[in-house]
Amino acid sequence: STDRALPSEAAVSVLDNMLIKLNRDHGYPLLVISGNHDSAVRLRTGRAWYAATKMFVNTQVAEAFAPIELDGVQFFLLPYFEPFAVRDYFQDKTITNVAQAIRPIVVKMKTLFKPNMRHILVSHFFAAGSDHSASETKVNVGGLDAVPLDDLAAFDYVALGHLHNHHALHGEPKIQYSGALLKYAVSEAHQEKGVYIVDAETMDREFVPLKPKHDLIELKASYADLTAPAYYQQQDRDAYIGIDLTDTQVIPNVMAQLRQIYPRIISLRRENGVNAVKPLQERQRDLDPMSLLQTFFKDMTQDDLSAAQIKWAKAGLTTAKKEQA
Repeated sequence: STDRALPSEAAVSVLDNMLIKLNRDHGYPLLVISGNHDSAVRLRTGRAWYAATKMFVNTQVAEAFAPIELDGVQFFLLPYFEPFAVRDYFQDKTITNVAQAIRPIVVKMKTLFKPNMRHILVSHFFAAGSDHSASETKVNVGGLDAVPLDDLAAFDYVALGHLHNHHALHGEPKIQYSGALLKYAVSEAHQEKGVYIVDAETMDREFVPLKPKHDLIELKASYADLTAPAYYQQQDRDAYIGIDLTDTQVIPNVMAQLRQIYPRIISLRRENGVNAVKPLQERQRDLDPMSLLQTFFKDMTQDDLSAAQIKWAKAGLTTAKKEQA
């Protein structure tokens, strides 16, 4: 999946080159699902043609019930879904959250299991017991709505996307988050990024680290240290950098001054004082979309949303999610 519904042209070009090398040049089958940041409609363009070269793209719940069979394995590709999509598919009005939605999905998948094959689920959701970082707020992970691990027990292996840290789920021998390929926020600076290679016969997995062109690091120091050659010459100044400034006094044009030495600064915080640049994810941390709206309304009007306004807003959010799906 991409990091937004409308990715940049440069990002699309990089993805295109990668797909050409993996699928066309080397002949690897590709199993692709849409995530919560993707436009499912845009991503599925050309889906029927891609399948001819063994590039399988699933962006709708219904497509998950046509498993891809490769080398003795049935792969069930379940894209990111909202509860209303599953409710509509099964015509079951009692489905109101992800935990309720996953159960009929798994029940139907189990009816498709072939006894002489292994069964792998590839999906994109928040599994119960997972840890998430500041770059994965409740807006991203779906609040506290999580899939119970017991509901996944029927599969030989579960390959998950959604959370950026490949250590997000601890001690589960059959369930694994791949993690993000790159560090997307300063909170991920100390996370190792890479990919898993899984043996489909034994289900053993090996993590292979990836080295990016530009790392993302975090520096905590005073302005005097940050601008001292003895300090900055020891740092990776080609990296994307989040800086925690320990000074208490105001420093004029501090960002402009520091960018002369560290050209790829992505955030600047003051440890003791007002933040010069505060990343968006820190302002919205642990807030779901409805809470963000209520906070914004309160800040702008000094009043709370009425019951009618809350009902209207929730309906609007549901409609917006359907349009983005």
